[in-house]
Amino acid sequence: MNATISKRFAKSAAEAQLSRESWRIFQIMAEFVEGFERLCHVAPAVSIFGSARTATDDPWYQMTEKTARLLSDAGFSVISGGGPGIMEAANKGAQPGKSPSVGVNIQLPHEQKPNDYQDISLNFRHFFARKVMFVKYSSAYVVFPGGFGTLDELAEILTLVQTGKSRSIPIILAGSAFWGGLLDWFRESLVTAGTISPEDLDLIQVMDEPEGIVEAIFTHYESRSLEPSEAEQEIMLEL
Repeated sequence: MNATISKRFAKSAAEAQLSRESWRIFQIMAEFVEGFERLCHVAPAVSIFGSARTATDDPWYQMTEKTARLLSDAGFSVISGGGPGIMEAANKGAQPGKSPSVGVNIQLPHEQKPNDYQDISLNFRHFFARKVMFVKYSSAYVVFPGGFGTLDELAEILTLVQTGKSRSIPIILAGSAFWGGLLDWFRESLVTAGTISPEDLDLIQVMDEPEGIVEAIFTHYESRSLEPSEAEQEIMLEL
C-alpha cells in the first residue's frame, strides 16, 4: 500500500469513527432524558453503594437490608446500582417500605445482573450518565464495604462536595473496621502531604449501626431543607 492510499484509508477510518461517535451522543442524551424523567419525583432519596460480590448471608448484606428498610419507612427513596450483593440488599430492604426502591443499572461484561427488588429500574451504558443520577437525586450517600466501583462512587461525591460542584450532603461510611485503614491513610498521607485539607475529612462520617445512619442523615437536615435551595439547584445543573 503506497503512502497516498494509506492516508486515504486512515482518513476514511477516522471519518467513520467520528460518525459513530457523533451518533453516540444521541444515545447519551436519551439516557439522561430517561433518567431525569423517571427520577425527578423520587426525592428525598438516599444512594447506597457497596460490593456486588457480597453474599446474602454476609452481615454486611443484612445490615444494608435493615438500613434500607429504615430509610424507606422514614420517607427516603433508596437508590442502588441495581445489581447483586449490597445493591440487592438495599433494594430488597427498601421495597417493602413506604418509599420507592430504585435501581440505576449499568451494562457490564460480568457481575451486573439486575436484582428483583426494584420499583423503578433504569439501564445505562455509560458510567458518567449513571453517576449524575446518583448525585442529582440523593440527599445522602451511604457507602458499605465494596471494591473499586464503590471507591469510585465515594471519590466522586467527595470531590464534587469538596469543590462546590454539588451541595453538601451526608457521606456516611458503614463499617468502621472496614474503612478505618483508608481513613488512617487519608490522615497520614493525604493531609500530611497537603493534597487535602484537614477539614476535608469532616465531609465523612463513619457509622456501625443502621439506626445511627438514619439519625445522622436527619441530624444533618435539622437546620436545612431536604430540598436543594435555588442556588443549589443551579449548581446541580452543572454536574
